[in-house]
Amino acid sequence: MKQLTQQLKSGKMEIVEVPFPILEKGCLLVRNHFSIISPGTEAKTVSDARKGYIAKAKSRKKEFLQVIDLIKKQGIIDTYKLVMNKLEAPSSLGYSCSGEVIAVSEDVIDFKVGDFVACGGNSASHSDVVSIPINLACKIPDSVDIQSAAMTTLGAIALQGIRQSNLQIGENCLVIGLGLIGQLCTKILEVNGINTIGIDISEQCVDSSISLGIKAFNRNSNGLEKYIQQITGGHGVDSVIICASSSSNDPIEFAGTVCRKKGKIVIVGAIPTGFERKNFYEKELEIKMSHSYGPGRSQLPYEEKGIDYPYAYVRWTENRNMQGFIELLKNKKLDVKPFISHTFLLDDAPQAYELILNKDTAFSAICLQYEKEIPKNKIVYQVEKSNDLNICSLIGAGNYAQNILLPIIKNYFTFCAVLTPKGNISKYVAEKYSFSLSTSSLEDILKDTKCSTVFITSRHDSHAFYVIECIKAQKHIFCEKPLAIKKEELNKIIETIQDYQYNKHLCLGFNRRFAPAIIELKKNLIPNQKKSIYIRVNAGELPLNHWINDYEIGGGRIVGECCHFVDLARHIADSKVVSVSAEELKENEGLTQSIIANLCYENGSVAQIAYLSNGSKELNKEWIEVFCGNSVYQINDFKELKIYTNKIKKINYTKQDKGHKNLFYAFSQAVSHSKNSPIPIEQIFESTEVTFCLLESVQQNRKIHF
Repeated sequence: MKQLTQQLKSGKMEIVEVPFPILEKGCLLVRNHFSIISPGTEAKTVSDARKGYIAKAKSRKKEFLQVIDLIKKQGIIDTYKLVMNKLEAPSSLGYSCSGEVIAVSEDVIDFKVGDFVACGGNSASHSDVVSIPINLACKIPDSVDIQSAAMTTLGAIALQGIRQSNLQIGENCLVIGLGLIGQLCTKILEVNGINTIGIDISEQCVDSSISLGIKAFNRNSNGLEKYIQQITGGHGVDSVIICASSSSNDPIEFAGTVCRKKGKIVIVGAIPTGFERKNFYEKELEIKMSHSYGPGRSQLPYEEKGIDYPYAYVRWTENRNMQGFIELLKNKKLDVKPFISHTFLLDDAPQAYELILNKDTAFSAICLQYEKEIPKNKIVYQVEKSNDLNICSLIGAGNYAQNILLPIIKNYFTFCAVLTPKGNISKYVAEKYSFSLSTSSLEDILKDTKCSTVFITSRHDSHAFYVIECIKAQKHIFCEKPLAIKKEELNKIIETIQDYQYNKHLCLGFNRRFAPAIIELKKNLIPNQKKSIYIRVNAGELPLNHWINDYEIGGGRIVGECCHFVDLARHIADSKVVSVSAEELKENEGLTQSIIANLCYENGSVAQIAYLSNGSKELNKEWIEVFCGNSVYQINDFKELKIYTNKIKKINYTKQDKGHKNLFYAFSQAVSHSKNSPIPIEQIFESTEVTFCLLESVQQNRKIHF
């Protein structure tokens, strides 16, 4: 299928052939008929991408500071590679479209194939086919034109701003900023009985608005303030809705000037809020921010898991705002056809963006139109392959795969198929690393008899499913941690191995075992020696709504991340775990992010793991101490090893090495030369089960014995 993409490094825009997006749980596959270019949001994205590096840094100060911080930790070369990979990857554009449902996941009951729907969100991109979560799609009635319905997301943004204003019939409103959302906002207010005027600094926007029947004025018109006072009986408007995007304080200052006492100002657009105190203080003005389409936006449980807010308590969610806009179209209260000033075929989409950026032609809504036949679902590449290497495929191609895994394993494997949820990323990875196929079908990987090995680096909640399917297909498997996020999944994996008499290699991404500092440490230890092990992890804070913190998607930080250190302690102890106990630091109810875990081993060794999320970023992340045989070993962030015996020995490593390269090499050798698996499968299962038991110990407040 075709998709519009943009490279963040150069701003280059292309229509590229990519595979379909993956149909995930709670989603629909929609064949687009139309999509709308947002002249504000998308134009800024495109404009920023075309800037030089210095200008990019100035416009994205937060990201620039993150890069500086990364340089301090990882060095300039590794940071440069990470940043370039991010900038070179093609990004999608668009967030408002409409089309026909061509597939639904098995858990979806409110939509069926053949339904016409309006779609929103980051996945509602300018591409032939999109995968849309159910709460970001709403049905289009037969009486509503599909092209008009493509504006639903933009209409929902306007509606949410209006709802924040709490305007009543007959009241007065000023809309500042007459771009597409400002124009929609003004028309919706008018049809609902609100006396509305709009202003903009652009004469083109004002003229365009007037042609749509909007009472519009140039912000710099003489006597504008006096006119607003006259039409409101000298009181000022009841509410101001700011839809402008600007670096100037003028929109918020002017709003304070013309708003009545105890009036309300709603901010929809991106503007600074450093206003003068006088008007806001004397009039006791209320300022409200309007968040995109409404409640649920950017909330993982709502958007990705399809969990709705109760109707009685949250009347207008983002999806219900989308439905509200469709109702306006259905009841003929709003006609958006006149808003569409230009229509381009998808192949001509770059010309549409040039029109927006050049600003030499008047425009309002710009629509992209799509071909009607269903496009191809996979892309085959002609690449030269080495006969000397094992053939592997890749499931999931996020940051870990692109920045750590692929640059190393390209030396040990020939690449076959890559499967990712997003077609544009699949294409980018396939071309950069010479994969022969990019696809959205798991069957293309499982049924390929030439492909001996599958690397799984997808999101945590999918690991167990993919591992089980690859076991059934008798593939060698490398899975990034965790192996599973639930005990039931682990048990199912073990059961499948037995049922299918699986005799291939199953390896998990417990790379710290293979770090040079750990290898050196193990050389000095006697296997049955009793050891006292202390591992402190300054894990850092994650936002509460981060996907890893969701137990059903990421498994939580203990299962998703702390498993690394459970395995590392077991490797150092060189013995089975016999009991575990754990205490949590209770900071966020229902969310375990920091624990102190105590583990006892069969050979008498003990370990304590302090996995903490409440520390300073200035402290090194990982600290390991091992006491045994009148010796002490200290590892500082895998950059330094100190050995204390009757003297002190210090080993400095040229850069931080957590063992990825050694692990991948060992796995490739196991696959190529039928050597033992790098990590015994029993230890993978043990470390996974012990990690589950840490949470169980916290929840049940008891020590757990094995």
